[in-house]
Amino acid sequence: MGSLNYVLLAEGTTSASQSLRVTVDGATGNYAIGQPGSASDVLIAAVAAKVDGRWLHARDYPKHLMTESIANDDLGTAHEWTVRHSGLERAPELIYRLHSYADKPIGDIQVQVLDTAGRTIHIQAIRPIEARQGKILDLGGPAALDRVLSDSFSEDRPALKIRDLGDIEGVHRGVGSQLLYNRQSHVSFFVGALTSNRFLTVSRLHLAGPLNAPLIQAFEVDSTGTTELTKENSLKQSPPEDQIELSLAVAPGAGLDSEKLLFSVSGDYHSQLETYGSLIRELHHARTSYPSPMGWWSWTAYYFGLNEGTALTNAHWLAHHLKSLGYRFFHIDEGYQYARGEYATADSTLFPNGLRALERKVRNEGLIPGLWTAPFQVADRSWVYENHRDWLVHNAKGEAIRIGQVDGKDRLFVLDTTNPGAQEYLRKTYSTLANEWNIGYIKLDFMEDTAVEGFYYRPNTTALEAQRIGLQIVRQIVGDQVLLDKDGSPMLNPVGIVDTGRISLDTGHTFEATKDAAPGVAARYYMNRNFFVSDPDAFCVSKQTVTDQPWHGGKVPLTLDEAKASIALSAVAGGMYEIGDDLPALGADAERLALVQNQDLIEMIKLSRASKPVDLMSYSPEDNQPSIFWVEEDHRQGMLTIFNWTDQRHSRSIEFSSLGLAASNQYAISDVFDGKTVATPNPNSVVVDLPPHSARLLKVVNVGVSAQPPSIKFEHVPNVMTGRAATFRAQPTTSNDVVVTYAWSLGDGVTLEGQEVSHAYTRSGTYQVVVTAIGLGGLSTEEHFSLAVSGSVSTRFAPAKKERYQPPQ
Repeated sequence: MGSLNYVLLAEGTTSASQSLRVTVDGATGNYAIGQPGSASDVLIAAVAAKVDGRWLHARDYPKHLMTESIANDDLGTAHEWTVRHSGLERAPELIYRLHSYADKPIGDIQVQVLDTAGRTIHIQAIRPIEARQGKILDLGGPAALDRVLSDSFSEDRPALKIRDLGDIEGVHRGVGSQLLYNRQSHVSFFVGALTSNRFLTVSRLHLAGPLNAPLIQAFEVDSTGTTELTKENSLKQSPPEDQIELSLAVAPGAGLDSEKLLFSVSGDYHSQLETYGSLIRELHHARTSYPSPMGWWSWTAYYFGLNEGTALTNAHWLAHHLKSLGYRFFHIDEGYQYARGEYATADSTLFPNGLRALERKVRNEGLIPGLWTAPFQVADRSWVYENHRDWLVHNAKGEAIRIGQVDGKDRLFVLDTTNPGAQEYLRKTYSTLANEWNIGYIKLDFMEDTAVEGFYYRPNTTALEAQRIGLQIVRQIVGDQVLLDKDGSPMLNPVGIVDTGRISLDTGHTFEATKDAAPGVAARYYMNRNFFVSDPDAFCVSKQTVTDQPWHGGKVPLTLDEAKASIALSAVAGGMYEIGDDLPALGADAERLALVQNQDLIEMIKLSRASKPVDLMSYSPEDNQPSIFWVEEDHRQGMLTIFNWTDQRHSRSIEFSSLGLAASNQYAISDVFDGKTVATPNPNSVVVDLPPHSARLLKVVNVGVSAQPPSIKFEHVPNVMTGRAATFRAQPTTSNDVVVTYAWSLGDGVTLEGQEVSHAYTRSGTYQVVVTAIGLGGLSTEEHFSLAVSGSVSTRFAPAKKERYQPPQ
């Protein structure tokens, strides 16, 4: 946190922006958060740290020194308070910096534990927020009307559920972020981790009182290790010696920082979440530019049973029937490998010719091969376990930490990504997949299970540090052109390394799987194109049943309504769009195949915008989870999706004003699935009838605005040399110009697709380049320009100019 100058101030000071008020008490060092104009604070809090096994609270210290200044950082200009708690004998000092930003409705806080104890100390947790006095999280309405959105350790550990405050006894726990909303006052409080350098951010709302009249007894947010979470998951069956609490050594005179924590109070929780998402994108340089991948995956179609023959049959079918619509990714999930931890070795009983030959055939079909891995899991049948147990994370006894089994069989352990030998194994494995097998998309799974605290080759390393080290090695070796998918990990830690990220539970061939996945899709909508491109898992629409996989499959075929709900949930996510059915079986049912071919749904994916869950925190009791989603596609039209999660027929009236639409306009509404017009006798709303287990997807068009092709502008160099790649880039002229696809005709017979393309000409001359921008409904516009190409490609042998290629390290 840097060097500081301190001045003792007797009185507190307040800073207020348009929607946030922050006050620091100079006498105690406590701080308060509220809304300008409100008579009461939402929260009064202090800081704390767990050192050498005991908690040190700000109130334990006799001295509290405060300074103020104006600071400029990555988030902008802020009023900065620095508070130093000191004077406690043989204890470190607690120092925090708190910001309230001038042009953003947010604040942030970071705590440093400075070792002034004259000895090495060990830190287990640092607590930027500790609230145990007065009204805690007072949002101006009855606590019984509070609703809580607590993010999870990963997308499914535990399953994300939005809950009323009194739904559970004890504690509402969040990982990474937590949102509290009062349904009467419409005020919400949000906290979210801005960094994930070493620690996991864990928040806890402690409750007292009966379920029908809950009282928030305490609220805290910790920067800590992962053991609290892994003890409930991968370490649940492990012996106590494997369940290791994080304890970081800090030398005398040194300090240890918590993660930086954002907080905000607002009357618009959607804005809070979206602001948080955009800040994460900027701070972590998130990789979000790739078009949403569309394709097929094997897991829900075959689970562990995919073999060489069925894989090639599905690849041929995808290429011949759906590739032209944009379905180009062919993703083989778990089951192909000999063992977890040995991904470059195929199972010869299922793939007798190996994966390299198969993936070459997939590439020859014009598809992009994808492959599942669990990068840091090691099974006891794998080569690593049999030959290098020293590459595994171990406990104090020197034994490898156990993290469960695969389907009750293979025992699992954790690769130590700080070990040089393990690092070389990662490089060799992922170089084989990317460079020899030509894989273009790699899933990285079960990373929450391997995020264990333990004894690493590099001392004083946390689980999340080790995870990020491993991810960086994988990214470096595969290069920037291979897509990496985060699956099974905390949301923030992989940002900036991965391209896509799972946001929901696994789906499958049941309506219950769709319903259970929906809260994750809704609650994490703001992550799409901010953290990564969202991966909502595959949709299933065929009548396929999978009777030997009870946790994912279905013994009864999906109804057509249930199939529509499955594909609609993927569409509203706005990210990856994968088919989870056996393709020949799907193709035999024209009605189900039409869902996959639906152009309106495909346009939603190519636009890459997540639909906003309108009722994210205000859903009705009978729905028990969000059911209304809206995305504005351009200034003329949008898509409204309504789900019926219940077993009863349901009628919903949707006010246009709730979608941000002016009631004075006239709207034409049609059903995306059957194309029929939806009558709107009330000009201010639309009434939708929904059968049980169903979804309606409606196109809403403002008839007062005429449909226009998009206007675009483009960038290119005026001339280029032969043999050297030139880059061309197009973009919409204004925010009202929406482009679904860019098509380039480069004047030499070559055509390419994409917003940005690169091309090398083989002969000199003047070439006429045409870029076609295709908008909603197929409306298109063309732009032309001339490009001068000069020079020639030399055919002479020039050994003095040769340089050895060096692969990424």
